[in-house]
Amino acid sequence: MDAAALREAQSGVKARYRNDPASASTTISAVGDWSEPGITATIEGFAGPVRAGLHTATGGDGSDACSGDMLMQALLGCAGVTMRSVATAMGIVVRRAELVAESSFDARGTLGLDRSVPVGIGPVTVTAVLDTDADEAQLAKLAELTGRYCVVGRSLVQEPTIEIRRAGRRAAR
Repeated sequence: MDAAALREAQSGVKARYRNDPASASTTISAVGDWSEPGITATIEGFAGPVRAGLHTATGGDGSDACSGDMLMQALLGCAGVTMRSVATAMGIVVRRAELVAESSFDARGTLGLDRSVPVGIGPVTVTAVLDTDADEAQLAKLAELTGRYCVVGRSLVQEPTIEIRRAGRRAAR
């Protein structure tokens, strides 16, 4: 897809959102259950169910997906699509791209061993190695705009609200 085809593909939705800003509010969701044994949660995914379990650093045996890795995959998917869209809009030709998202976490926090240790992943780095003739200024702009428009990346700055509901009853917070 080139920049003109991208503009054409997005022109209708952009016009609708300009005329009716409320229509731009888009619900996204994930669903899962505890249908599998062990300390797991089975999450329905695009390619089928994924069983998430404890990371080996927190007592898992490595046979289940790690939710932290799944988060990095979601971030990399979003950043990769966003970057490709921005590169296309900017007219940057990329012959090949290799993408990596990396972070780390201190397992002492999530295991409750040390309350001074934060729970969660540390700083996240998304690295894109691009085979391109774009100059350094274009690549810097591409990185800036990818960071600005990557929905998953921008969402990492806000802790989610956790609600627990009894079956058939209202939410408790």
